[in-house]
Amino acid sequence: MKIATKYIHAGAEPDPSTGAIMTPIFQTSTYVQQAPGVNKGYEYARSQNPTRKALEEAYAQIENGKFGLAFSSGVAATDSVMKLLQPGNEVICGNDMYGGTYRLFTKIYEKFGIKFHYINMQSVTNIEALINNNTKLIWAETPTNPLMNIVDIAAVASIAKKHNVILCVDNTFASPYLQNPLNLGADIVMHSATKYLGGHSDVIQGCLIMNDAALREQLYFIQKSCGAVPGPQDCFLVLRGIKTLHVRMQRHCENGEKIAHWLRNNNNVAKVYWPGFEDIAGYAVAKKQMRGFGGMISFELKNDSVEEAKRVLSSTHLFSLAESLGGVESLINHPASMTHASIPKEERIKNGLSDSLIRLSVGIEDVDDLITDLQRAIG
Repeated sequence: MKIATKYIHAGAEPDPSTGAIMTPIFQTSTYVQQAPGVNKGYEYARSQNPTRKALEEAYAQIENGKFGLAFSSGVAATDSVMKLLQPGNEVICGNDMYGGTYRLFTKIYEKFGIKFHYINMQSVTNIEALINNNTKLIWAETPTNPLMNIVDIAAVASIAKKHNVILCVDNTFASPYLQNPLNLGADIVMHSATKYLGGHSDVIQGCLIMNDAALREQLYFIQKSCGAVPGPQDCFLVLRGIKTLHVRMQRHCENGEKIAHWLRNNNNVAKVYWPGFEDIAGYAVAKKQMRGFGGMISFELKNDSVEEAKRVLSSTHLFSLAESLGGVESLINHPASMTHASIPKEERIKNGLSDSLIRLSVGIEDVDDLITDLQRAIG
């Protein structure tokens, strides 16, 4: 089944009681049972809900996986993966990652005896050098947030399998439309479904997708026991969003490419971070494992001051100054004070995230209007 058809029909079955083509919102907390222990597959909505079940099936289908699990946020999904670990276990992860993930690792799980190694994951030799008997998880983002670095998923998966280590890939920036980590050997795929999967800035949700039945059972037990599950209304909104994912991502990619090249040719811009430039280090890998380069772009100004960056951030009109990404509307963001504020300044600077870096989530508006907006702000 081709992508466009899959996204329209993923998880969708006509409601047997009414024939409704859209999955109903089953707004209920509990289910009547025929007898103690005898039910129709549903007992209590934290364990399962028909709307959520349809969405979880859709998640699996769009990522070419066997099992999907929905969570109340992307961080909740990440948290559930961490709960597979025990004190003394070690995790290898990128030094360029979403600030909320870094905060979860450093402020929560380090206290429970989990050790994290933050490295440049663009070189897979850096990963293998750190693996020991305590290593249980490799956590990878690609493209990374916010510097758009590319990690070779297949190469990392080969190392993970060699050492019997779980590989989880945060696929939020790419979306399933551009990249499918399970196909490349990853064990788990994580999404902040708040972003491209929902696509309309009106829902908070996360998901995990995997092929291994035993791993699914472990993660389902964590989902059910810890309770970070989304409500049926939120599940309905993401189901709706998935149906147009391919159409939206096509425009995100088209607009992103034009704006990335426009920024690179702007005399007031010093550097542009976008994986589609042929002269960057990660281009060959990105070209191999992605079907396009997306609408996420970061850049630095030649006037490398926080004051100038803040002036630009406050001068756009179509690019709204806001956290998050992946919606139909364009957003502009200051990672150092917003999405990555939880990372200490010295760590950010060491890893290449300057105080003046600006991140764009390019929406699906008319690209000429977006470029005009940036021209007015940047000059």
